[in-house]
Amino acid sequence: MLVWLTAALGLVILLLAGDALVRGAVNISLRLGIPALIVSLTIVAFGTSAPELLIAISAIDDDAPGLALGNVIGSNTANILLVLGIPAILSRLQTSECDTRKSYFIMMASTVLFMGLAFVGIFTWVSGIILLAVLAVILWDAARSAVAHRKSEDGTCAVSSPEDEEDLEGLDPEAPWWKICVFLVLGLIGLPLGADLLVDSGIEIARMFRVPETVIGLTLIAIGTSLPELATTVMAALRKQADVALGNVIGSNMFNLLAIIGVASFVGPIPVAPGLLHFDLWVMLGASLLLLPFVVFRKDITRRWGVLLTAAYVVYLLVVLT
Repeated sequence: MLVWLTAALGLVILLLAGDALVRGAVNISLRLGIPALIVSLTIVAFGTSAPELLIAISAIDDDAPGLALGNVIGSNTANILLVLGIPAILSRLQTSECDTRKSYFIMMASTVLFMGLAFVGIFTWVSGIILLAVLAVILWDAARSAVAHRKSEDGTCAVSSPEDEEDLEGLDPEAPWWKICVFLVLGLIGLPLGADLLVDSGIEIARMFRVPETVIGLTLIAIGTSLPELATTVMAALRKQADVALGNVIGSNMFNLLAIIGVASFVGPIPVAPGLLHFDLWVMLGASLLLLPFVVFRKDITRRWGVLLTAAYVVYLLVVLT
């Protein structure tokens, strides 16, 4: 019982610390005059991926690289099947009104690149350089497009509009500097603490039930670290903001593949378990392809689709755990 409580405590600390870091980073960046759209594409995206990053680093330090890789692959699968499935059951996602084709094809290219590197058998610092270089190009292109879009008629960058700022979680224009600093400190202290607790308890649970660390990463920890995306997507669905829901999933998956493993591979080599190569990577790819009709052909994610996506994830969990 104690190890499960420790895992739950680590997860709660991770979620709260990640939220604190995002709030502090968003407010300090906007105080410095950085456009809201740039902040959402960079700092917020990195902030919401911080739990997965800290878990990956802690797992490699604890000689459990399978947990790190399983977490990333499992999170990406959960992001599509579970994070889009449950909100669609609650409220139809009108993705027919969204144009996320460019982001989707970038995510698919990132997925194929990641799988190609995985079939080498091990992620090393060379793999990390490749992944991070691709991420840098994506961020540069996104920032360039954002700045060009926000250019005012006289050629200068327009300030953040109220509509942009309302879309940024944690924005408080009246927040004093001391409060911003408290958020940053709590985030920077809480993230490694929560990651250590969750990884250590995850390894202990794996030993108790004699299951591979990779399986714990694919299931328990993957679902836990997908909770922020699930909460965001549920709220977006209820508010009829399908673009936020779909963009959240696509962006999160890209950062998981490129940033998390890219950075973690510099901490130590990450061998790829045969089970991941033969099954889980292909499930992740298949789940990504399921988004094709909603993105390319502009189909809505109806409640029926939501049930099918969620059921597919339940079946996947049963296969992994048996």
